[in-house]
Amino acid sequence: MLKSRIAFAVLILACACSLLPTVYMADISLRDSTDSFSPVLIAGHPTLANYAAVLAHGEFLGFFVNSLVIAVATVLLTLVCAGCLAYAISRLKVRGGTTILLVAMSALLLPLASLLIPITILLRTIGLTNSWGGLVGPETALGIAFSTVIIKGAMDGIPTELEEAAVIDGAGSLTVLLRVVAPLVRPALLVVAVWQFLFSWNEFFLALVIMTKNSVKTLPLAPLFFEGPYMTDPGKLFAILTLIGIAPMVLYAVLQRWFVSGLMAGAVKG
Repeated sequence: MLKSRIAFAVLILACACSLLPTVYMADISLRDSTDSFSPVLIAGHPTLANYAAVLAHGEFLGFFVNSLVIAVATVLLTLVCAGCLAYAISRLKVRGGTTILLVAMSALLLPLASLLIPITILLRTIGLTNSWGGLVGPETALGIAFSTVIIKGAMDGIPTELEEAAVIDGAGSLTVLLRVVAPLVRPALLVVAVWQFLFSWNEFFLALVIMTKNSVKTLPLAPLFFEGPYMTDPGKLFAILTLIGIAPMVLYAVLQRWFVSGLMAGAVKG
């Protein structure tokens, strides 16, 4: 009993320490220009003026729309590609499936910085720089390996009798995947969706290199865009950072229960 209480207290302390920078960031975003440099953790007289000024800026809304469209498109494309690949390897037992999976997973060993130059050259060659597709494609490719492992692990635990019954009723492979397998691995699909959304939403280096026009830049690049006019007003810069972090925090807070259960389900086998 005492050990559990000590462990709980340690976890509470660790959680408080990890949340401290976030609380401080949100606090500075609520200060006016006169209190922005005050060396205290919680300043008095909070105000939403910084948020109003940022949201009134037309470019910020454009950054938000770009990030949302790219993140949603990346999630959908990753689910389709990883789901089909996992089904082919786990259930159809295609020849060389394990080798294909290992080759895809080898991409996880490469740091993103080493891929920036070849990705940029490829996108310039096919004319996809400064476009939504220029980010959707690479982000999807980078997420397929991890997503396939999670989905395949969940599919490996499905009894084959369910698919055999569907085949006897005349269902094809695509019908079995969509109507039998996909509903059973929904927690794993949710894990992939949340994980890929967070990766796409927070991605910085690819967006910095590929998106050079303001009209197509994403939210992680917003602080760089506003760094000039707001250099002497950290309250507005921290308001931008807080707005960038709200969406993933809310998404994970709402779905964390299913996210954790789906992650455990996808890690049982494979």
